[in-house]
Amino acid sequence: MFEKKTKIICTISDLRCDVNFLTKLYESGMNIVRINSAHATLEGAQKIVDNVRAVSDKIGILVDTKGPEVRLTAMQDPEGFEVHQGDWIEIHNGPGEFSGNPVLYTSYSNFVGDVPVGSHVLIDDGAVDLFITGKDDDKLLCEVQNDGVIKGKKSVNVPNVHIALPALTEKDRKFVKWAIDADIDFIAHSFVRSKDDLLEIQAVLDEYDSHLKIISKIENQQGIDNLDEILSNCYAVMVARGDLGVEIPAEKIPLIQKRIIQRCRARKKPVIIATQMLHSMIENPRPTRAEVTDVANAIFQSTDAIMLSGETASGKYPVEALATMTKIAKEAEKSIDISLDLNLEKVTKPIAAVLAKALVAATQSLPMKAIIFDTWTGRTGRYLSEFRPKVPIYALCYNDFTMRELALAYDVYGYKFPIQESKEAFVRNAISLLKEAGRISDGDLVGFIGGSFNDELGATYLELKYV
Repeated sequence: MFEKKTKIICTISDLRCDVNFLTKLYESGMNIVRINSAHATLEGAQKIVDNVRAVSDKIGILVDTKGPEVRLTAMQDPEGFEVHQGDWIEIHNGPGEFSGNPVLYTSYSNFVGDVPVGSHVLIDDGAVDLFITGKDDDKLLCEVQNDGVIKGKKSVNVPNVHIALPALTEKDRKFVKWAIDADIDFIAHSFVRSKDDLLEIQAVLDEYDSHLKIISKIENQQGIDNLDEILSNCYAVMVARGDLGVEIPAEKIPLIQKRIIQRCRARKKPVIIATQMLHSMIENPRPTRAEVTDVANAIFQSTDAIMLSGETASGKYPVEALATMTKIAKEAEKSIDISLDLNLEKVTKPIAAVLAKALVAATQSLPMKAIIFDTWTGRTGRYLSEFRPKVPIYALCYNDFTMRELALAYDVYGYKFPIQESKEAFVRNAISLLKEAGRISDGDLVGFIGGSFNDELGATYLELKYV
């Protein structure tokens, strides 16, 4: 059976996370569960984790942090208030105050000081545009640029302006500590601006000797400008097109997306494309043609993973949305060609990378049915994945968390595997496991890549063998 190669991340709410529902998603192509800490409590997040683990030990789990995000404070009237072009609004410091008409407050205590005159303050992903005409007595004077409605707790973006917020909020720190204790797999950090934001999280992970991997969410111009140093300090990147499309002119997003994917592939880092991929399926059973094209284009550009947000968290057709994305992926992947470009820039294990290239190249000349490797860290699997072989890649993982981390790598399928005493035992037992799983059959030609046992030196040999 032709299996989907592109991995799919599904956002899950604790309000809809029963085992039966998660099983349907897993069977429809879900590889990783995302928990959005902005809309979750620690108790609700733990409920999701428990139910996911009951479905399969192969599903990766990712939790978003809020990061240096600014929002309006709450309003006493949850419906907010209408504004019209030419109206005047003031923004004051005061994260503990209620917002209202005509005075708004934000969650950041020094917002007025950081935002210069002449800036645009965009409310609710740009639904309302406020132009800053002046500062007076610690308040911003704003002219409304378009008709709309302003509601409490909505997002606040100031394009091309640095907001001096700390990388981690107090809630973020609680979620990071919870994620370590819950033994989940990924921390996706929002609004990453530079490596300093990542080092702050990594310091917490190192304090507890955690294996959790950091995914950098690129959502502003600073993140784009500092992409190389960000890539050197994280496991993967998420192109979060929602806030990115507010911070940067929308017409520039497709090219930025393409460039980020290219840079991640060159650095052997997994990349995720996110936000509104099948947005219409929150309310409708069928996607628009534009959405289908958007998903396919991300795959044509060689993303490792694509993500569903509201479609699976709160939409009317969650399973249908996932099944639709899976069908699009299978069709688009038929046109993906092997790429044997090898850039050893900042590659940790160049021998493993060269061997991976050689083995993938062999699949073009020989009737190979699978590539098999054993791993402590998953690194060799990521190298193999970047060459986009036409045959599946099976990872025999000595750690549970490595198996789940590889749920993010294109066309890599992980299995928990006991530590082997020799190369011969590895080959023999790997074949036995994969035959039993129905992945390979007698007579198949398969390729092995591996390394020395009882250490973590990386891959040092490759071998071809008939089953």
